[in-house]
Amino acid sequence: IPAMLRRLARAATPRHRVFWARRSGSLAEVPTYVVDLRSDTVTKPGPAMRRAMAEAVVGDDDYGEDPTVRELQATAAELLGVEQTLFVPTNTMANLISVMCHCRRRGSQLLLGQECHLHVYEQGGVAQIAGVHSHPLPDLPYGTLDLTELERLVTRSLGSPYHLVCELICLENTHSSSGGRVLPLEYLRQVHLLARSHGVRVHLDGARLMNAAVALGVPPARIVEHCDSVSLCFSKGLGAPVGALVGGPKDFIEEAWRLRKALGGGMRQAGVLAAAALVGLADAEEMLQKDHQNAQRFAKGLQELASPVCSVDPTAVETNMVMVRVDGLPPEELCRRLQAVSSDEAAQTGRAVRVLVFPWTERSVRAVWHRDVSAQDTELALGKWAFVLRTLRLGQDGRS
Repeated sequence: IPAMLRRLARAATPRHRVFWARRSGSLAEVPTYVVDLRSDTVTKPGPAMRRAMAEAVVGDDDYGEDPTVRELQATAAELLGVEQTLFVPTNTMANLISVMCHCRRRGSQLLLGQECHLHVYEQGGVAQIAGVHSHPLPDLPYGTLDLTELERLVTRSLGSPYHLVCELICLENTHSSSGGRVLPLEYLRQVHLLARSHGVRVHLDGARLMNAAVALGVPPARIVEHCDSVSLCFSKGLGAPVGALVGGPKDFIEEAWRLRKALGGGMRQAGVLAAAALVGLADAEEMLQKDHQNAQRFAKGLQELASPVCSVDPTAVETNMVMVRVDGLPPEELCRRLQAVSSDEAAQTGRAVRVLVFPWTERSVRAVWHRDVSAQDTELALGKWAFVLRTLRLGQDGRS
């Protein structure tokens, strides 16, 4: 038992992303820093969040008896301006539940962007499980959809025995595949007005809704008022290890509760998870503002390098994501070089830095800022990027 307690105590101690390279030659005893920009899902709970989880008052949430879950749901409902919310394990489940609540008959049609998360990264659950047909539309640069085409597809089935009946439009805000772009409020209003005029509902995939609210400088409820339901993820920018929620009218959430149970999402003493989400919400505005500022600083710094290999448009960086265009080599190769450390790097900079990013398209990589990446980490990432680009320009590989 003492050994287990010591392990738990170590786990509760904040970890610095600094390691000491144990290599021979010039890399020996050189500090190696790791800056993880793959996603805002890689965060680890800090001391305050771990303490809240450890001290959470719990009950059986499947019976509706967990007081911490109830507190989270009430807090979130007020924040989002909806009647009720429901705590669920993941945002993928939150989106699926929402689609199933809105589209009660098999063969209903769902309109959404062809690059949105719900369409590309959620295993086609709306078709596999819900029997709903997704009709993807081309995404415009801001992650929006063409309103004329949207209305054409909504009205096409009216009075027609040949076309599926459109029940739902799904939007994503912020829009991940567009680089964290924020959907304009006026656009949301227009989509909702269009949908209501034809008896169609709007669901907002708000996995990063708080990023959008901070970027716009408005309460989240100002965004959600243009939707019939919303999802919100706690394990991205808010830094919690698990959890999301569905928000909407009371009767909608009652049905969502039934569907959560059917999908295996009913949880028992879930207050330990809800406590983490409450901590994430409490400091969301402050932390997300820092993330956005660090992303902007990186984008401007990379632009100042004026490299023909990597380019970025700082005006397109609205939240915590930076899309970097890559020319002259495969994005996978750039990612490999950013992650590798070498004796040349140690000799030139006095340190070794591993920057973790994902290839996003055949011509781009994506970098995502979060609460575990500080302003100092951002400068380290810029320095590593500059070193890699300088090495490419000289046509040399740094080798240990």
